[in-house]
Amino acid sequence: MSSEISLVDRIICAAAQAWKDDGEVLATGIGLVPRLAASLCMKSVNTDIMMTDSEAWIVSEPVPVGPRGDYQIKRETWMGFSRIFDNVWGGKRHAMVGPVQVDRFGQANISMVGGDYARPKSMMLGVRGFPGNSINHANSFFVPNHSRKVFVEGEVDMVASVGYNPARLPKGWTLEEMTDIRFIFTNLCVLDFGGPNHQVRLVSLHPGVTAQMVQENTGFPIFMPESVPTTATPSAAQLALLAELDPHNLRASALGA
Repeated sequence: MSSEISLVDRIICAAAQAWKDDGEVLATGIGLVPRLAASLCMKSVNTDIMMTDSEAWIVSEPVPVGPRGDYQIKRETWMGFSRIFDNVWGGKRHAMVGPVQVDRFGQANISMVGGDYARPKSMMLGVRGFPGNSINHANSFFVPNHSRKVFVEGEVDMVASVGYNPARLPKGWTLEEMTDIRFIFTNLCVLDFGGPNHQVRLVSLHPGVTAQMVQENTGFPIFMPESVPTTATPSAAQLALLAELDPHNLRASALGA
């Protein structure tokens, strides 16, 4: 069965475990794969998590992606911007986001790359909600193309969100108080920050990937446990739920060429 499982389905099912022990929190998946992961978690792993319709309502079940046909969104209660901000500041949220760069501290960048901030090589979104999100609640990352361009050797070109960097720690704070980065899901592996002193640690390898391949495509040293499992194969039940959540198979192109 495992040979028939697409890589993106394996990643989504692995990423759904990110919210497993969170209880009742707002799960926000930014982008197709994170959204499907949160949706799958809500349907099968942690049924207490909450999701929105991506507009202004809490929903009682995840909204399928793509054209919905006759599907009617099952709205429960209003969740406008003011309530979202209260939720963020209260820490009852776990977002999965897609940074352009990540460094060894878990500092993420979605703002600009190359050159300096006044004259960047490429300008992108700006920091958006990354600063406030990263100091107020848990975050995980999804990276569709694991490479040294993303996992950079030094610091990210623009620190858009906090990480486990003692040099940037505000006076009176500890790293544990300020930062809560749970997982990184990529097209090669699953990572977390469970190594010594919050070092990035290899959690599992996707089929056909070796630890050496992961390290060669990462610009900083990764903590390698003695034994690293293969990322779990999705069950038939998980795949059936994914087909309901993504009836047009939009996820098929989520990892690119």
